Amino acid sequence: MAQQLLMPKATAVWLVDNTSLSFEQIAEFCTLHPLEVKAIADGEAAQGIKGMDPIITGQLTREEIVRAEKDPRHKLKLAPPKVRVPEAKRKGPRYTPVSKRQDRPNAILWLVRNHPELKDNAISRLVGTTKHTIEQIRERTHWNSANLQPMDPVTLGLCSQIDLDLEVEKASRGMPRPEELAEEERLLSAAQTQNYRPAPREDEELDAAAVFAKLSSMRRTEPEEGEEDEIV
Repeated sequence: MAQQLLMPKATAVWLVDNTSLSFEQIAEFCTLHPLEVKAIADGEAAQGIKGMDPIITGQLTREEIVRAEKDPRHKLKLAPPKVRVPEAKRKGPRYTPVSKRQDRPNAILWLVRNHPELKDNAISRLVGTTKHTIEQIRERTHWNSANLQPMDPVTLGLCSQIDLDLEVEKASRGMPRPEELAEEERLLSAAQTQNYRPAPREDEELDAAAVFAKLSSMRRTEPEEGEEDEIV
C-alpha cells in the first residue's frame, strides 16, 4: 500500500509560511497544482486552513527540507513511517485451521437443517467453505454423506455465536416469524367470516322437524267456520 500525505493543503500552507521551497516543489509533494500553491502564498486560497507541520507528524524530516531548499530540483520524499499499519484483509471465505477442516461438512449439514433461511454465501462466510461443497451437502451427493452428523459450528469452533446470530438475523429480515404464521392460521380473514355458515347440528334438524309436525297436527284439529255454524 503506497504511503500518502496527510492533509495536503494544510501541509502546503505550513511549507509556504515556514520554508523557502519553490511552488513546484511544494505542489509536487502535496499533490497540488503550482497555481494553487501560488494562490495560497498570495492569500487567495486556503484562508481558513491552519498549517500542519509535517515534521511533527513524522512525514518529513528537517534534513529533507533543508536539502530541498538548497537544491530547487530536489523532490521532497516522505519519511518512512514509524508504525506500520497492516493492510485491510480482503473479504472472502473465513480461514479454517487444517485441524478443523474435517468438521466443516458436519457444520454445513447442521446449518442447512437448522437454519434453512441461510444462503450459500452466509454459510461460506461462517465456516469457510465453497458453494460447491454446500450444494453437495444440500443434495446429499457429498462423497461422505452417509457418515455426516449435524454439529453446531459454534461448538466446533468454526465461528462465533455472534457471527452466527448476525447472519441469521440478516437472512430472516422480511420473513414472517413462526408465531405470526401460527396466529394467521388461527385467525380467519373478514371475507371468510362473512361467508361462513355453520352446518346445522343433527339435534337442531330433529327439533325443526318436530315443530313442523306439531304445526301440521294443530291445523288439522282446528274446526272450519262452516262446521261451527251447523252445530249452533
